[in-house]
Amino acid sequence: MLYQLTKIVTGPFLRLLWRPRIEGAEHVPATGPAILASNHLSIADSTFLPLMLPRKVSFVAKAEYFTGNPLTAMYMRATGQIAVDRESASAARSVLEAAAELLRRGELFGIYPEGTRSPDGRLYKGKIGVAWLALTTGAPVLPVAMIGTDRVLPPGRAIPRLGRIGVRIGEPMYFTGDPDDARTRRDVTDQVMQAIQKLSGQEYVPMYASSVKARMQQ
Repeated sequence: MLYQLTKIVTGPFLRLLWRPRIEGAEHVPATGPAILASNHLSIADSTFLPLMLPRKVSFVAKAEYFTGNPLTAMYMRATGQIAVDRESASAARSVLEAAAELLRRGELFGIYPEGTRSPDGRLYKGKIGVAWLALTTGAPVLPVAMIGTDRVLPPGRAIPRLGRIGVRIGEPMYFTGDPDDARTRRDVTDQVMQAIQKLSGQEYVPMYASSVKARMQQ
C-alpha cells in the first residue's frame, strides 16, 4: 500500500518535470514473475523504471542509500527496495536468495547486472547474479535500457536537472541450464548484456565497472 501511495503522490510531479516515456511496456507480464535487467546510469533509474510500470518492482540498492540522505532512505524503504552490502559476498548471496523468493511469489524484480553505476556512460560487463536468478527460478529476463537519467542526476549530484527520460524494455528472454555451472551463468549474463546494449546503444566495455571505478580512485 505504501508503495502505491508513494507513486500516487510523487508520480504526477515526476511526470510533469521529466516527461518520461516508455517503449516496450507490453513485454512486462500483467501477472507472474519477471526479472527486469537494466543498465545503470544514475540512482534515478530506480525511481523512473517503477514509475512507468503499473506493477510493483523491487530492486537491490546499496546499503548506503538506507543510512545516508534521510529522504533517499525513506523512499527506498517505502518502495520495497532490498539493501545489500556490496563488500560482503555472503550478503550478496542472501540478497539473491531474497530476490528468488520474490520471483517465486510471482513478483517483479529489478537488477543492475553491472553491479554499480557506470562511471562514464558506457555499458560494462555484467555480473552473474542475473543468470543465477533466471536459471534458478525460470523467470524470464526483460532487458531494459534507461535513457537520459545520467544527464538528469549524474553520480555526485544532489539536485536533479531537468531533461527527458526514456525507458526501453525488450522482449522476454528465457533460459534453461544448471545455475551452479559457471560457464552457463557467464553465457546467460553475456546474452543479457548484449540485449541491453542493443536497446541502449551504449558502447560496451568487457570489464567490470567496479574495477574501473577503483582505478579511477587511485
